[in-house]
Amino acid sequence: MKLLDGKKLAQKRSAIVKSKLLETKKTRQPKLVVILVGQDEASQVYVKHKKNACERVGIDFELVNFKNSVKPKEVLDKIAALNKDTKVDGILIQLPLPSDWNEEEFLQAVDFSKDVDGFHYINQGKLYQGNETFVPCTPLGIIKLLEEYEIDLKGKNITIVGTSNIVGKPLIGMMINRGATVTACNKNTLDIKLHTKKADILVSATGSKFLITKKMVKKGAVIIDVGIIRDLKNKRLVGDVDFENVKKKVDYITPVPGGVGPMTVQILIENTIKAYNNNKK
Repeated sequence: MKLLDGKKLAQKRSAIVKSKLLETKKTRQPKLVVILVGQDEASQVYVKHKKNACERVGIDFELVNFKNSVKPKEVLDKIAALNKDTKVDGILIQLPLPSDWNEEEFLQAVDFSKDVDGFHYINQGKLYQGNETFVPCTPLGIIKLLEEYEIDLKGKNITIVGTSNIVGKPLIGMMINRGATVTACNKNTLDIKLHTKKADILVSATGSKFLITKKMVKKGAVIIDVGIIRDLKNKRLVGDVDFENVKKKVDYITPVPGGVGPMTVQILIENTIKAYNNNKK
């Protein structure tokens, strides 16, 4: 068994990005703006990780933190202003938004050329046409992690458990673009094990603690665990996969934490650099 070390790869890619930025002649630093509504504790932690990652490589970071009482129009007006600001390269809407708001309205309000999260319909449509421009950070992080360990996707049987707009659906498209045969499982799938047992590469992105057990995986498979759950009883972070038991049976597996998470943040950095370079042109 070999660990797919996302933390190590993210650090490696971060150093490369920093070096390239230092070498580049520029009139200003790349800039990322994150919009956060309210004081959600988990969101604040995620935003802090993004801020630190930006500062490490030399990207200007700005947080626009609205109070819970803010009106939707005020946030939409701010997005519109950022779209027009030529000194802003990337805009990210930190989810979740207030439960009574329509998240899609805000995600689609971001100019697709500054959509570093890859959620705009134009960018999603391009992805499914095989023209990947800005794609969601977690799926691309998974692709880059597999590439680093020279795990080819062409012709492989891949099962993805969880079909969210953020991870599962875009990852399906990206895997197909690379020649894989993809099976998608969701909460309505009658027998998940039937599909996971066939998978050369199994990706689980549900947020359900230890959903994937040893009996559900094929010997020698590659396991990507996107889930991250706080185990209050044992005071630790765990994933969708029963890591300790599953690792004995597979060839490659991501740890939780330290697997997919660091790569998600790193791809956000790289998408921001891409937006900056496009903006310069």
